[in-house]
Amino acid sequence: MGMQEMAVIGVIAILLFGKNLPGVAKTFGKYYGDFKRGLSDIQSEFHNATREVEDSASSGYSSKSSPAQFDDYDDFEEASAPKFEPPPQSSTPEKSELA
Repeated sequence: MGMQEMAVIGVIAILLFGKNLPGVAKTFGKYYGDFKRGLSDIQSEFHNATREVEDSASSGYSSKSSPAQFDDYDDFEEASAPKFEPPPQSSTPEKSELA
């Protein structure tokens, strides 16, 4: 935002709030600080959770578990959609072949 936009916002704020402008600005600043703090907390929780998942995933791959332990579990099912079959070849020549 440039100086002109800031000046217009300042004039509008003075017209709307007048003598209450310092109190409104203080309240706005308090709520903005709370918002930023909450956002920071959420971001740190997210980063901690992703680190935990990455650590557990990397430790799971480095453990001595063999993939053979999952051989008993098989949930594979055949596809229920019909398979594609090309159309049969027609014995009649097409118009483009006749010309």
